[in-house]
Amino acid sequence: MTQYILRRFLWAMPVLLGASFLVFWSIRWVPGDPAIAIAGELATPELVEKVRAELGLDQPLPIQYAIYLGRMLRGDMGTSVRSGLPVFDEIRIRLPRTLQLTFFSLLFAALIGIPIGVLSATRANTWIDALSMIFALLGVSMPIFWLGLMLIVFFALTLPSWLGLNQPILPPTGTGTWQHFVMPTIALAANSMAIQARMTRASMLEVLRSDYIRTARAKGVPEFSVVYNHGLRNALIPIVTVIGLQFGTLLGGAVLTETVFAWPGIGRLLVDSIGYRDYPMIQGTVLVITVGFVLVNILVDVLYAYLDPRIRYT
Repeated sequence: MTQYILRRFLWAMPVLLGASFLVFWSIRWVPGDPAIAIAGELATPELVEKVRAELGLDQPLPIQYAIYLGRMLRGDMGTSVRSGLPVFDEIRIRLPRTLQLTFFSLLFAALIGIPIGVLSATRANTWIDALSMIFALLGVSMPIFWLGLMLIVFFALTLPSWLGLNQPILPPTGTGTWQHFVMPTIALAANSMAIQARMTRASMLEVLRSDYIRTARAKGVPEFSVVYNHGLRNALIPIVTVIGLQFGTLLGGAVLTETVFAWPGIGRLLVDSIGYRDYPMIQGTVLVITVGFVLVNILVDVLYAYLDPRIRYT
């Protein structure tokens, strides 16, 4: 197992290199010049060129990329064009907020989506199954930003008006208390919850038709034990795979969620940096998200061996 994990980390290096290459070159195609953004629209051409030289943007792109890689290998993510602070320090401050939101959203999605999928599979072709799949279809269909805005309108405007209150039921923006987590978590988790419910249903239906499930029922094993101890554990492998992939999806979705709810995470930092053409900050945030995605996928592979003793890595 240890050798397998080490090999996976080695194979992750080309992935990170490819991500850095794509981000570095793609953001250069975005209209706008960070030198003009810093110097100002009314700055003289001489001042703009001076700022461009200070940022190293006057160098050919291959040289800029080589300098960027050299700094990354030394652990230097560069300096933010917008704030003048080290990129690593700004990400270090913002990242815990995004990880908290992603973790609670993934946990909320699993706690709701998996039981709904199990219930739907055990009540297949009934009104419960149909209602569960309608719920899943709605969750998949609603865009994150639209759901976030609808939650703000309902909990901060409509519901307080109905109840005759002068303040929102839940705070629409910011952070600091558990109430601030509720709406962003629901908005970010809705799509993931629906996908997990559908995946759990499909996986459980396949498992519940297996011979060992029929044997367990024939021996008189209680139905709860058949479903959860025998069925769900064997159905978890594809579900865990989906959850692992959704971690990266939720990090990407956090960009929209954090923007809608003014959440001070790296998603909002990324949006602000794109607007300011802050190349070092954009490259740093995308690289951190890529690293998180790779680490979670390695963790999912390790969980396979725990969930299914037949799986062995060499």
